[in-house]
Amino acid sequence: MDEKVQPDLEDFSSEPFLEGFLKEMRREEAVLLLGICVALALVILTVVFFRGFWGSSKARNAVLLLGLCDSGKTLLFTRLLLGKFVRTQTSITESSATYKSKSDRGSSWTLIDVPGHESLRVQIVEKYKAMARAVVFVVDSSVFQKDVRDVAEFLYSILTDSTMAKNAPALLLACNKQDISMAKSAKLIQQQLEKELAKQRCTEWPHWAAKQVHSGRSCLSSTNTLRLTRSAALSSQDGAVGGSVYLGKRGKDFEFSQLPTRVEFIECSAHGSRDLADISALEKSLARL
Repeated sequence: MDEKVQPDLEDFSSEPFLEGFLKEMRREEAVLLLGICVALALVILTVVFFRGFWGSSKARNAVLLLGLCDSGKTLLFTRLLLGKFVRTQTSITESSATYKSKSDRGSSWTLIDVPGHESLRVQIVEKYKAMARAVVFVVDSSVFQKDVRDVAEFLYSILTDSTMAKNAPALLLACNKQDISMAKSAKLIQQQLEKELAKQRCTEWPHWAAKQVHSGRSCLSSTNTLRLTRSAALSSQDGAVGGSVYLGKRGKDFEFSQLPTRVEFIECSAHGSRDLADISALEKSLARL
């Protein structure tokens, strides 16, 4: 009878081998688990980033038309949308419509015409300011010298708003009614607004706030009194800024170039016939948003 050969099998049941084998398995499981956790974390961070990026871009899809009463906002609104003259009247509520920019991308924005009356515009601006991708601030160039203080005050409230400052929407100052002979140029309007935004406005502030910058005098000679007084009035309330930010750079006279956003001064005319109306510069600026 043939002799049966029994193979010399290693004893896999020995205790040292099992202990080593289990340690190796645990090590591999830990590495695998760590890899899975890192991969999941990267996926979550990527989703959060793109959701926030695309979400904020989508939310800020409005172009606000702001300005004083009779500056020509509503006519400019209809010109941009329809491309023709339409008789308008003073607005008492906001109007909105989809505006498609004249660019290769064909981007679309929600164009919002905000009434210019002070009792109406505050709540409407508050309602839409977080959505603003751009602000078109319309100025009546023909009566600018008369309205310069009111224009500067309204513009100041927009520029120092904390939400506006954080989102930094593009600022397009549309110097409208250039077809009128008495109209001021965009360059002059820019210079006058820079001076008015930084000049003395002592009478507009309570004495308890103004005295912090008045040094015992009725008014500072500095051209930055408006900004300093506003900051003092807000900072005195529990040390908080009160929802506003400092305009420009401290210790320097205000210039629009100091703003952390794109600023353009544009000459335009929404009124008149096809030949007199000219909003092409504004349309080009909107196309670059």
